Amino acid sequence: MTESARSYRTRSARAREDTGEREEEDAVEDEETLRCPECGSTNLAADDGRGETVCEDCGLVVEEDEIDHGPEWRAFDSAEKDEKSRVGAPTTNMMHDKGLSTNIGWQDKDAYGNSLSSNQRQKMQRLRTWNERFRTRDSKERNLKQALGEIDRMASALGLPDNVRETASVIYRRALDDDLLPGRSIEGVATSALYAAARMAGTPRSLDEITVVSRVDKDEISRTYRYVVRELGLEIEPADPEQYVPRFASELGLTDESERHARQLLKTAKEQGIHSGKSPVGLAAAAIYAASLLANEKVTQSEVSEVANISEVTIRNRYHELLEAEEGLTA
Repeated sequence: MTESARSYRTRSARAREDTGEREEEDAVEDEETLRCPECGSTNLAADDGRGETVCEDCGLVVEEDEIDHGPEWRAFDSAEKDEKSRVGAPTTNMMHDKGLSTNIGWQDKDAYGNSLSSNQRQKMQRLRTWNERFRTRDSKERNLKQALGEIDRMASALGLPDNVRETASVIYRRALDDDLLPGRSIEGVATSALYAAARMAGTPRSLDEITVVSRVDKDEISRTYRYVVRELGLEIEPADPEQYVPRFASELGLTDESERHARQLLKTAKEQGIHSGKSPVGLAAAAIYAASLLANEKVTQSEVSEVANISEVTIRNRYHELLEAEEGLTA
């Protein structure tokens, strides 16, 4: 083979490679951005009812007879949707097995709603018993099941939302995985996890409120909370008194005007440095009381004390400090 022939074959091979690369790039680009073959527009709309993709600029049907990945049934309200749905609940950290195990219902009825016979009821009860035993295979899972049950019970008593329960469950799981439980009670670590999760979510509860619903005393909760936060490296900011204001105002039935006054008093206190070293619950309660007086709403110190779970003496002391800060700012 001559030198010119070899050169020609090399150039031809390079040309084929370049062409193949361009075709691959074009194919990738077409996959990433679907264009209208008529006008080249990318302004396409999917019509799920007809199973078509239509160009909104020229009206061309770009794709048709698309596969519908949704259910084959229709529902017109949430109750009908729940009744017809054949899938389980999403996974959640609030259950020890993340909701992936099977639950046997407590109703002694068959699929048609008919009551079971005596022998069948006994059989189903035995199956429920063995199902519960198999769901917790070892001591770690039994520990987790008990702790998550405690978190759910306390969160329900405190009126905390699901996202706080989910965060508390994750914190407890981390503590269990890092072997922080030896020497500490399950209830103590579970309570500390819930207390930390509530503060992280911006819906804090005071230590006294947590103690009321917990099975352990205040000192153990405080000690375990500091230990868990330090060992897990949780970043938790100090509680802001303003975060307590909406809940206190709601429980006392105050208007939005009073709530705005309370927030303004707390902002002034923070600017003056009055809040340093003070209990955020006490400041919030005093601000609510002062704001109710400014808005001409009849709320007594006793009512505020009962809602905030602090003494009337604390409310009076913080009340005078807030008013002095407000007067100092206006002066």
